[in-house]
Amino acid sequence: QVQLVESGGGLVQAGGSLRLSCAASGRTSTIYSTGWFRRAPGKGIEFVAAMTRSDGKEYYADSVEGRFTISRDNTKNTVDLQMSSLQSEDTAIYYCAATTVIWRTIANSGEYESWGPGTQVTVSS
Repeated sequence: QVQLVESGGGLVQAGGSLRLSCAASGRTSTIYSTGWFRRAPGKGIEFVAAMTRSDGKEYYADSVEGRFTISRDNTKNTVDLQMSSLQSEDTAIYYCAATTVIWRTIANSGEYESWGPGTQVTVSS
């Protein structure tokens, strides 16, 4: 089993940057991929980005492509999300999620088995 904890959320002005971190513990060697999702007020869960553990392949939602960067440090069992050019539409609770199996659909939250409690990101305009 894998446990996840996010950190790094907070309040930032529009156009600013923020870095989120996801720390994994437990059976981390079984992780195939770690992803970031978000839930904005009154909206459903949305895929943001993901990265495979073994080869570091990156995947992004169109809405964040070019602004967000996902990275990993397997020695520390962390996956970070560097967010730049933040907009008010990026305001959400951000969740880290992990799966131990290859997804059929990378953006499908239902295919991720482990989730962190989330961290709030608020972008003020």
